[in-house]
Amino acid sequence: MENRQRVWRDGLASLLSTAGLQSLKWALLTDYPRLLQGATTTPPPLPCTEHWPVEAACALGYCGWLGDQLMTVVEVEQFFARKCFETDERLGEPVAIRWFLNWFDEAPQNLMRHELLAEVSRALVSRGAETVEEAGDAGTVAA
Repeated sequence: MENRQRVWRDGLASLLSTAGLQSLKWALLTDYPRLLQGATTTPPPLPCTEHWPVEAACALGYCGWLGDQLMTVVEVEQFFARKCFETDERLGEPVAIRWFLNWFDEAPQNLMRHELLAEVSRALVSRGAETVEEAGDAGTVAA
């Protein structure tokens, strides 16, 4: 298992809400242009934009934004920071989250979408929020 998968499976995925995972799955399936690589949010987190509505977000931010219905840049940034800290704590490794975040930002978009979709579907199946057949219909069941 790659480090990014370990971080996702053993740390991050269990910290995200089912609604967050389901919204991320939809974005991955539809190649939604507001799923952002290379930054946490658009607009960027600056003092002058912190209360602006989010227009796009990375995978983690997306779960808080559209899954948990956080609306402003500061809300999504705080969610992002909290989940990163909790993931590192859960794994007992400082900055463990970097393995997932770097992979997400740097992977070619089609590869990222395909592989993250498999991981999100796997997490939803493990919660009973999706059946193996539903995940398989999307071609996303991870081994």
